[in-house]
Amino acid sequence: QLVESGGGSVEAGGSLGLSCTASGVWYSTYCMGWFRQVPGKEREGVASIHTDDGTVYYSDSVKGRFTISQDNTRETMDAKNTVYLGMNELQPGDTAMYYCAADPDCPTGDLYRYWGQGTQVTVS
Repeated sequence: QLVESGGGSVEAGGSLGLSCTASGVWYSTYCMGWFRQVPGKEREGVASIHTDDGTVYYSDSVKGRFTISQDNTRETMDAKNTVYLGMNELQPGDTAMYYCAADPDCPTGDLYRYWGQGTQVTVS
């Protein structure tokens, strides 16, 4: 199960952070991605990370403004299975429902096996 937190409302130029924790029995290495979707539009992948080697990917629309990272404290199991998305210089075009997704097979596109419930980000 993926549990997301964070999100909310912010003015343009502001910052927000999202986190996603994989609870329960989980994999030692996996890929986690953040996607966003606006009603009536296709889901867009914005960032992903491979927890084994730290390889990251950003879409052109967020590159330089968003940062995906994994929890490196690893003091608890939840921390080990948590990935963050830092979002800076937010613009109204970033308004969307944001979803985290995870899969030990690191699929392409949005073919992830596990999905969070989504969290709303609104930029005014």
